Amino acid sequence: RRPGAPGTGRRPRGSVVVMIEIHALTKRYGTTTAVSDLTFTVRPGTVTGFLGPNGAGKSTTMRMILGLDEPTSGSVTVNGRPPRAHAAPLHELGGLLDPRAVHPSRSAYHHLLALARTSGIRRARVDEIIDMAGLRAVAGRPAGKFSLGMAQRLGIAAALLGDPATVVLDEPVNGLDVEGIRWIRALLHDLAAQGKTVFVSSHLMSEIAQTATHLIVIGRGRLIADTGVAEFIATAGPPSVRVRSSDQDALAGRLRSPDVTVTRDGDGALAVSGLSAAQIGAAAAAAGITVLELSAVEASLEDAFVDLTQDAVEYRARAAVEEKK
Repeated sequence: RRPGAPGTGRRPRGSVVVMIEIHALTKRYGTTTAVSDLTFTVRPGTVTGFLGPNGAGKSTTMRMILGLDEPTSGSVTVNGRPPRAHAAPLHELGGLLDPRAVHPSRSAYHHLLALARTSGIRRARVDEIIDMAGLRAVAGRPAGKFSLGMAQRLGIAAALLGDPATVVLDEPVNGLDVEGIRWIRALLHDLAAQGKTVFVSSHLMSEIAQTATHLIVIGRGRLIADTGVAEFIATAGPPSVRVRSSDQDALAGRLRSPDVTVTRDGDGALAVSGLSAAQIGAAAAAAGITVLELSAVEASLEDAFVDLTQDAVEYRARAAVEEKK
């Protein structure tokens, strides 16, 4: 049957907008507020990254999106309805929170087949998704004996089994090898290109920078940023310039001013903020100092994230070595 035809368990999409909408969302556990008055929208056709320090409320928010936890107040809708209101949820919303949430003695194939049978999904789709996830060689093995990387692939396969319009994945690259990481990057881009809503949480800034084009950032349960990746990185300030020369001390002294900051990197190079590379080169030439290296250093997603969330970090490690008095 064609998608949306009677008997498939799917409803025709019609004019339903495929997105995640969160309004004034709050979740309390006793006296602890895990999520506080969150409002944002995750739109289709793009990969949206979900960032925040440990304890920020990301997992709680994702559990409410997937219908696993009820909000204390506020609302969550997925594709126009509360997550628990969908008649065929696996076709609307696929999620991965814990890749080990599988019966350990059940094979990968039978885990997916059980999900398919309870959701009106054809058996052929199980074979398709096993091949898509690269699980064919291990499909008959007990899931409890899988490595973390294989468990991740199985969890992602389960999330995509019903060809859902919206996909929510928590730390999807955790445990994957290089080939697996490249696979998940391509998969996320492909899902977005199909017009699906893709919401991905990760602590790996480099991965979010390569896959997401929009960001939702929270801290201590509250919204910090809802913006594009490029715009978010720009909040870290202008790029600095890395300089190595024949006389670092003399050059540093010549460059410093109220508007220019000069610091030393761990390898002795100067990091200069407030001047362009051309201006630094001209100043060095005027002083007769030979420049050995001169390169602009753009701010990274990690830099911007650390700058913006430093006041929202709940669990902060102390320095291992304290300065002796």
